[in-house]
Amino acid sequence: MNALVYDVIIIGGSYAGLSAALQLGRARQRVLIIDEGKRRNRFASHSHGFLTNDGAEPAEIAARARAEVLKYKTVGWLSARAESAERVTPVEAGELLFAVTVKEERHLARRLILATGLRDIMPEISGLSERWGKAVFHCPYCHGYELDQGMIGVIAGSALSMHHALMLPDWGPTTFFINDAFEPDRGQLESLSARGVTIERGSIAAITGHADIRLEDGRVLPFAGLFALARFELASPIAVGLGLALEEGPLGAVIRTGAMKETSMPGVFACGDAARPMASVALAVGDGNLAGASGHRSLIFGAG
Repeated sequence: MNALVYDVIIIGGSYAGLSAALQLGRARQRVLIIDEGKRRNRFASHSHGFLTNDGAEPAEIAARARAEVLKYKTVGWLSARAESAERVTPVEAGELLFAVTVKEERHLARRLILATGLRDIMPEISGLSERWGKAVFHCPYCHGYELDQGMIGVIAGSALSMHHALMLPDWGPTTFFINDAFEPDRGQLESLSARGVTIERGSIAAITGHADIRLEDGRVLPFAGLFALARFELASPIAVGLGLALEEGPLGAVIRTGAMKETSMPGVFACGDAARPMASVALAVGDGNLAGASGHRSLIFGAG
């Protein structure tokens, strides 16, 4: 066991985790970031909607952020997968101490911040997964503008895809592929018509070329970009292993947190995609900033 007791261990070193570490490093806290190097947006070529970094490569943003954070002498980095975490002091002891296991080594800290992210579960359509983040997207605000008002296809996964279909005409002429996922009711059809959305009921055989949809009937329809909903799951089992409360949503579960990013376990905070259903680099950075400050405050005033 590593004899050093950190003030905070942060599991996950992407945008949220690094933002949390920055706050803690500036508060001169002893911090260890444990990261396995699998950012959720690693498939995207560019990041948009993040002030001062609009259009930058996601890897570039993360690399610069890491370099900035590690300039603080009390912040350390461990490139590895955190396998588990547990509280190692009894409740009646009146103090908090957590152990995070990495391979056979245990690292101790007074507080934990989980910035473990999510893993996307792709729709099972041939050609979709290899185009994810490049020609097939999930967020109009992140990628819609760059399609330059070209033709946009929306692939239905369920009735939830109505949200995409009704939003995307603001970015370009939109075709909604029902793909046997559901049948719009009369009110939904009227809403789609009012937005100028073309409805295509043919089943999708594959996605080819840049963003071309090949239908089962042999037709091939070209698009500037495609949008699809992907289900997601927590990228790490640590939150479940700790017994933290989760917030179930229509596409998956995230860690339930309060206004100050505290979880259902005292001394454990969560931020970023793993702790909110809406995802972007900007939201992750803000989330991490709050979690880092909250973790520091809890070391002074107690974890509640």
